[in-house]
Amino acid sequence: MLRSGGLNTSITELLHLLEAMEYGIAKFSVENFYYLSRSILVKDESLFDRFDQIFTAHFSGIEKIINELFKDVPEEWLRKQAQLMLTEEERAQIESMGGFEKLIETLKKRFEEQKDRHQGGSKWIGTAGTSPYGAYGYNPEGIRIGQPGSVHRRAVKVWDKREFRNLDNSVNIGTRSIKIALRQLRKFAREGIADQLDIDNTIKKTAKNAGLLELEMVPEKHNSIKILLCLDVGGSMDDHVRVCEELFSAASSEFKNLEYFYFHNFLYEKLWKDNSRRHAEQIPLTEIINKYGPEYKLILVGDATMSPYEIAYPGGSIEHWNEEPGSAWLKRMLDHFKNAVWINPEAKKHWNFTPSIKLTHELMEGRMYPLTLDGLSEAIKNLH
Repeated sequence: MLRSGGLNTSITELLHLLEAMEYGIAKFSVENFYYLSRSILVKDESLFDRFDQIFTAHFSGIEKIINELFKDVPEEWLRKQAQLMLTEEERAQIESMGGFEKLIETLKKRFEEQKDRHQGGSKWIGTAGTSPYGAYGYNPEGIRIGQPGSVHRRAVKVWDKREFRNLDNSVNIGTRSIKIALRQLRKFAREGIADQLDIDNTIKKTAKNAGLLELEMVPEKHNSIKILLCLDVGGSMDDHVRVCEELFSAASSEFKNLEYFYFHNFLYEKLWKDNSRRHAEQIPLTEIINKYGPEYKLILVGDATMSPYEIAYPGGSIEHWNEEPGSAWLKRMLDHFKNAVWINPEAKKHWNFTPSIKLTHELMEGRMYPLTLDGLSEAIKNLH
């Protein structure tokens, strides 16, 4: 079912899951098994929602099976099982409450008093509570009881709640999923002051010194990727403000070496960092090219929706007279920053019907990607 659902799970991963179960990691908890199997079988967080759906379909009705297994538990079994399962500390706690006989006597009274199913709480027989009697709750002096309708529902809430629906590849993305995608672009390197203990080299050096301790220190690892982010603002981009804000927020938190600038519609001779003062404090594009080396990865974000004249002709800009066409400035940027992509928040199905998008796509030599989880992942692969 996982393979049919597109998770591409291998036999090796299945063997890892079986091995983990042999070690008793999941024990007898369906919830623990859910988390264990997800951590081993799913390698991409964007597929968590799909895994939840498959898990639900495969294990549908398991609560009923568990319920039948624990139905009509005899008192003698409870006594023997308590001796096997309780620790010395737990037995002492039971004795402090009047002993096991007192516990059984009170249990019988609760059976007589309780008429309905109960979940949670601290007194009645039921599930998920702290009463001494019931299924899957917690009480140090408790008796486990499986009864009709009293199976603990928490595991179902875990996988049926589907907390990761926004990570589905087919839906719009949010800040969390953008962060997950951007993490593929991480490249760690040790930079700065050597302030962390290098255990392996310390052991080697100490061994060579016949046991005389010699400490080796290394710098802390940091993400060494450098990003130059250029964002289109205003006009038709107003429709995409929210998702672009999420992209900017995610990039700012993921990358230490991030520089950003704004433009309107297309790249021309100047960019800016403060939209409220964009006419007063502009930065020449040549200065940006000279300041930031080719090791920076260029990410352009814009819908590329405008008149084609704004890209292809001098004077095409709607805000000022540009001596050179926007295409010439984009080419200068691409000649300097070899690793560059254009992220387009406009739906890809509209690209072929907008001449300016087709023209920008050609200028980027096909390196334009939609602002979806799949599109962002493909863009990041191109930047490596």
